[in-house]
Amino acid sequence: MIETQYTDIFKQYRHKIDEKSAPAINSLRDKAFEAFGKQGFPTKKLEDYLYLDVAAEFLPDFALNLNRVPFHGNPYVAFRCEIPNLTTNLYFVLNDLFHKEHQPRVEYPKGVFVGSLKDFAEQQPETFAKYYGQVADVDNNGIVAFNTMFVQDGFVIYVPKGVIVEKPIQLINILKSEFNYLVNRRIMIIAEDDAQVKLLVCDHTVDESQFLATQVTEIFAGRNAIIDYYDLEENSDKVTRLTNTFVHQQENSNVLVNNMTLNTGVSRNNYNVKLDGEHAEAYVCGMVIADRHQYVDNFAFLDHLVPHCTSTQLFKYVLQDDARGSFCGRIRVEKDAQKTMAYQSNNNLCISPTAHMYSKPQLEIYADDVKCSHGLTTGQLDEEALFYLRSRGIGEDAARLMLMQAFAAGVLEHVRIDVLKVRLLDLVEKRFKGETARCGNCAVCK
Repeated sequence: MIETQYTDIFKQYRHKIDEKSAPAINSLRDKAFEAFGKQGFPTKKLEDYLYLDVAAEFLPDFALNLNRVPFHGNPYVAFRCEIPNLTTNLYFVLNDLFHKEHQPRVEYPKGVFVGSLKDFAEQQPETFAKYYGQVADVDNNGIVAFNTMFVQDGFVIYVPKGVIVEKPIQLINILKSEFNYLVNRRIMIIAEDDAQVKLLVCDHTVDESQFLATQVTEIFAGRNAIIDYYDLEENSDKVTRLTNTFVHQQENSNVLVNNMTLNTGVSRNNYNVKLDGEHAEAYVCGMVIADRHQYVDNFAFLDHLVPHCTSTQLFKYVLQDDARGSFCGRIRVEKDAQKTMAYQSNNNLCISPTAHMYSKPQLEIYADDVKCSHGLTTGQLDEEALFYLRSRGIGEDAARLMLMQAFAAGVLEHVRIDVLKVRLLDLVEKRFKGETARCGNCAVCK
């Protein structure tokens, strides 16, 4: 079993893993190790993993940077993002190592922490322990348990009560190695009562080695807090990316999670949202563009625990060539969660006859005074609309592009940073044209 290989590595190098991390991060390793031993990696026997053999993705011989060997060079020079008119506070994680050496000094409001997860755990251990691992479920998710066993650092945003961080924060994840490489990344976003923050995460691959990345993101929204979390995948075809995003919301909070998969090899994104305060609002959106032999799988579970909450799920796929996609969306309304409004929509385009899409919308409703709906469409481009555009003198390629752009627009409308929305529209257009799988705005992508 592949799990045995990794449990042996963990036991052999446990002292090194702990030594290069922080005590508060180390405190959950034993629990995670026990949970991983019971579960292992998810298999196709599980209903939620019917189309992905997770264990097979771990079979190659991957290197791990347990000694925390630093990256040589200045990523702020080589990889700086240059989206027109988008000014952000910029940070880097290189493989799974937070890069501090060339980090510019940023003046945040008092009490705000943005930076290394390890540093935050060491500098504010009580606050860290209050949140770390509290919603990331190791007992029911083998990938989360695996990540918690091995993770040594990551990225954290902590915004205390009443503080608004106006400028968006941007994290660029770089995968770079001459060898096949396994990285374990961790992100934590904490916005306490009446706080606000926006984070844009961009994934890029530099080398043509094979990579496997596990990533666990924990998002905590206090009362009246507002959080935007944008996740942009522009990896190579040799990347397998397994992410788990957990959201916990309190009263009147508003959280937007928006994923754009423009290029990848294999991608599985899990979203688990708990609306645990009245009048909380959650938006979980995803846009997938896949071709060749790429596979993208999104799973979203939104759990309404209390009355008067609203949630929206919107996922769209455009699949070409032999690409495969999978979506499973689940809404659960608990028996006390009256006056819930929950909406789910999954729309898919299979451009080529060899593309395949698997979709499973689900509703579990245990309350009787609710408004819930789900919708699913899978098909090809509307031939009547295509004929109409061509009859107006528009060429076939241009007409197809216009229809695909219109199809994608719904997800992009949920982007709440205007200049980012404009840039994403441009990236989507380029992706549909086949011009580039990368953004073209930094040294990596040019």
